[in-house]
Amino acid sequence: MTPTPSVLFVCVHNAGRSQMAAGWLRHLSGGAVEVRSAGSMPADQINPVAVDAMLEVGIDIRAEHPKVLTPEAVQASDVVVTMGCGDACPFYPGKRYEDWVLEDPAGQGIDAVRPIRDEIRTRVLALLAELDVAPAAG
Repeated sequence: MTPTPSVLFVCVHNAGRSQMAAGWLRHLSGGAVEVRSAGSMPADQINPVAVDAMLEVGIDIRAEHPKVLTPEAVQASDVVVTMGCGDACPFYPGKRYEDWVLEDPAGQGIDAVRPIRDEIRTRVLALLAELDVAPAAG
């Protein structure tokens, strides 16, 4: 691991799960982790329900936008967390990969997205512990 660990969250559209995960990691790490997110087929915009769900917990991801997954982003990351992108995620030897099986918030209402948001928070806290980074925020 580098002195500042880096994590890349990848899903198909980079509009919901990966953006919420990136928001949580930025918030909970207090800048102690370099955070990236990308999608194999990025959407035009972030899922507005995901934005609303994160705003409910005080995390603003409105300024984010879906980004295309590049080999460079994978190579620059210590940990690559995939969320349903399957074979579209490039594999590089020496990288740590995790696949988080999470329901897709696309097309869902806020009541369905809240549990996804909360599950992502739990997984991000576990990831921070594995990276030996103390949470900076609750």
